[in-house]
Amino acid sequence: MPTSPYDPLELEAGTLRVVPLGGLGEVGRNMTVFEYGGKLLVVDCGVLFPEEHQPGVDLILPDFEPIRGRLDDIVGVVLTHGHEDHIGAVPYLLRLKSDIPLIGSGLTLALTEAKLKEHRIKPYSLTVTEGQRENLGPFELEFIAVNHSIPDALAVAIRTPAGTVLATGDFKMDQLPLDGRLTDLRSFARLGEEGVDLFLVDSTNADVPGFTPLERSIGPVLDQVIGKAPRRVIVASFSSHVHRVQQVLDAAAAHGRRVALLGRSMVRNMTIAEELGYLHVPEGVLIDYKQARDLPEDRIVYMSTGSQGEPMAVLSRMANLDHAIEPGPGDTVILASSLIPGNENAVYRVIDGLTKLGANVVHKGNAQVHVSGHAAAGELLYCYNILKPRNVLPVHGEYRHLMANARLAQDTGIAPERTIIAENGTVIDLKDGDARVVGQLDLGFVYVDGSTVGEITDADLKDRRILGEEGFISVIVVVDASTGHVISGPEIHARGFAEDDAVFADVKPKIAAALAEAATSGVRDSHALSQVVRRTIGRWVNQSLRRRPMIVPLVIEA
Repeated sequence: MPTSPYDPLELEAGTLRVVPLGGLGEVGRNMTVFEYGGKLLVVDCGVLFPEEHQPGVDLILPDFEPIRGRLDDIVGVVLTHGHEDHIGAVPYLLRLKSDIPLIGSGLTLALTEAKLKEHRIKPYSLTVTEGQRENLGPFELEFIAVNHSIPDALAVAIRTPAGTVLATGDFKMDQLPLDGRLTDLRSFARLGEEGVDLFLVDSTNADVPGFTPLERSIGPVLDQVIGKAPRRVIVASFSSHVHRVQQVLDAAAAHGRRVALLGRSMVRNMTIAEELGYLHVPEGVLIDYKQARDLPEDRIVYMSTGSQGEPMAVLSRMANLDHAIEPGPGDTVILASSLIPGNENAVYRVIDGLTKLGANVVHKGNAQVHVSGHAAAGELLYCYNILKPRNVLPVHGEYRHLMANARLAQDTGIAPERTIIAENGTVIDLKDGDARVVGQLDLGFVYVDGSTVGEITDADLKDRRILGEEGFISVIVVVDASTGHVISGPEIHARGFAEDDAVFADVKPKIAAALAEAATSGVRDSHALSQVVRRTIGRWVNQSLRRRPMIVPLVIEA
C-alpha cells in the first residue's frame, strides 16, 4: 500500500497488517483492509453522509488511494450487513475493478446488487450464512450470526498464520429479537477459547450505560400512536430497517389502515426483503402510493425515508411543502430512528417545520419509537469477558465512542497498551499475539457531487460555504494595455448582501488609485492587477461591512 506521509515499516513475513480506511472518528464509511502474504481482504465498504459544512455533497467515500494500485491483490470484500454505511461505497470500488468478489448474507448481497444494478455493474458474489467457513487466499473466514437493526447481519472471524481477528460489524445482544436470530455468543465463547488476537468491535453505544432496549418494545408504542391518530400517519425510518417496517405494517393492519411506501430506496429495499422472506406483509395492507390518495385520511399510513433530515428525502420535502403530501393539523408524523451524530440540526429543523404545519411529531425524544441497533456498555463488557481478546481495536464511532470502548476493555483487564485508539489510515501489524501501530497513511475525504467522484476538494467546499455565508462580489475593470490606467469601471456587483450596490461608491476611487499606483510601478500583467483589485476591495469590505465575501475580479486590457 502507498505509505505517505509517514512510511509504515515494511510488512514482515508472517505478519497480518490491518488498515482502517474509514469508520474511525466518524459514524459512517466503514472500511478495513487486511493484508497477509501479498493478498488483501476488505471488510465493508460504506459511505458517510455529508454534514452542513459540506454543502452540495451527496456522499462521502472512503479514500481508496492506498489500494488503488493493488486491486488485483484483493481476494474479496466481506460485507457484514446491508446498511449504507457498510455497503454504499461498493459501486464506487467496483467501478475500479468490477470482478472483485463480494461475500455476504442473502439480504446483504441482494441490497448491494440492487445498488450495483443502478451503476450497471454485475458483480461476482458469494452468499454465506452463519456457521459457514470459506477460504479466500491466505484468509480463512468464519461467519457468525449477530443481531442488529437489519436482518442477516454477520460478524466475521479472520484466521491467518499471524493470528485470529474477530470483526463484529454492527451488533447488539437483543435477547428477544423480532426474527428470533440471536447474537451467537456460543461461537464468541468458542473463539475466546481458541484465542482472539485482535478484536475489532462496534463502538457506537460504548458511552451508553447498561443494555440496549429490546426491539420488540417499540411495537406496542407504534401500535398505540397509530391507533390514536385522528388523520394520516407518516412514519419516517431508514430505508433498510426491515424490522421497523414490519412493526408499522402490523400496527396498521391491527387498526384497519393501509400502508404506502414512499421513497425509491424504501420501495426497492422492502420489495427485496419481501421477496426473500424477511418482510411479511399482511394481506391487503400494502398499497401503491397513487391508490393511497383516494383513501380516507384516517385509513392510511405512509412509510417514508428522511428520518435524518436529508434535504432531498421525502420527509424534508413534506416539511418544505415540496411534496404531493402536505402535512397539516391532525396528521401524525413518527420519526422511528435515532440521530446519527452530525445530523441533529437538520432533523430538528424538519421537526420544527412539521410542527409549524400543525402535525403532531412523535420522535425518540418524546416517545420510545426507536431503539438503537448497537451494543451498549453492558453488552460490550459481556463480549470482552467472553472473548478475553489479546488486543482490541475499537471501530465504528466518533472519538469519544472509541475512547469509551477502550476504557471498557481496560476495565475487564486488557492492558492499556493493548487497546489501540486509531484513526483512519493507522497501520497496525499483528504478529505472535502482539498488535502494534507501525505507521499512518495520509487519507482524505472523497466527495460524490452529482456525477463527479473525487473532483470536489475541501477548497471547493470552503468556497461554497463562503458563498452561502458571506456573499459574492464581482469587479470588472477595463485598463489601457500600454499604460495600465483605468479606462472603464470599476463596475461592482454583489449578491448575498443586504446593502444596495451603491454602497460600493466609496471603494471605487480606492480601486482606481490602487491600479494607477500599480501601473506607475510597472505592473501590467492582468492577473497581478486582478490581485490588486481583490486586496483593495477585500480590505475595504472587511473594515466597512465586517464581511469576508468571495471576490472575483476581472481586469480586461484594451
